[in-house]
Amino acid sequence: MHILISNDDGYFAPGLECLADFLSEIAEVTVVAPEQNRSGASNSLTLDRPLVLRRAFNGFNYVNGTPTDCVHLAVTGMLERKPDMVISGINAGANMGDDTIYSGTVAAATEGYLLGVPSIAVSLVGGRKLNHYETAARVVVELVHRVKLNTHSVPWLLNVNVPDVPYEQLHGMQVTRLGKRHQAESAVKCHSPSGEAMFWVGAAGQAQDAGPDTDFFAVEHGFASITPLQIDLTHYSQLDAVRHWMNAGKDVA
Repeated sequence: MHILISNDDGYFAPGLECLADFLSEIAEVTVVAPEQNRSGASNSLTLDRPLVLRRAFNGFNYVNGTPTDCVHLAVTGMLERKPDMVISGINAGANMGDDTIYSGTVAAATEGYLLGVPSIAVSLVGGRKLNHYETAARVVVELVHRVKLNTHSVPWLLNVNVPDVPYEQLHGMQVTRLGKRHQAESAVKCHSPSGEAMFWVGAAGQAQDAGPDTDFFAVEHGFASITPLQIDLTHYSQLDAVRHWMNAGKDVA
């Protein structure tokens, strides 16, 4: 099995190194990650300039672009054959609920999925100082082993969040849905030395929808959450309503 690994924290991130170390014990591994931290980059592609692929002293490849760039470049231009899996992480911090819209970690896995490769995004959830990347890495290894035992007719995309606890204290894994956060905090205004207004993006909101079947609930209670994602953004329950007011507008016109 050949696994392509990427992230959004940069090729020097401890979570990336830990994940690569664990996965290299069970598979052939290629790492292609951003040159610098690109958290919050979402699914952006760099289209205004060429991308440069370089190799670090530790054997990791890095790109002066986004997480999506890294996976796209690797799968469509660098690798001689399509990888068997794309795994993105281990992210330093949660990617639950609404976070998935903005997350570069999830975006890297999403790009693999869009290119026809089964993909996993994995994040470690805890305080400012994270201590147990190995726990998240062991969860991923378990998932990879389970993948080997099952065949899939179509690619899939999993979003995995693991509490920052020793592996022995992890209560297991739960299949979950995405929860939802409250509205983000307001942007923080400050001024440059020359008096120009500057803003820091506000912190993410607290969990709002955190019921027993959500990712928030699972992680809060010591479980790794496993959420299958899809890319179809169509709001199917609104289709009839939009058709109705579109047709009503014809009479007005």
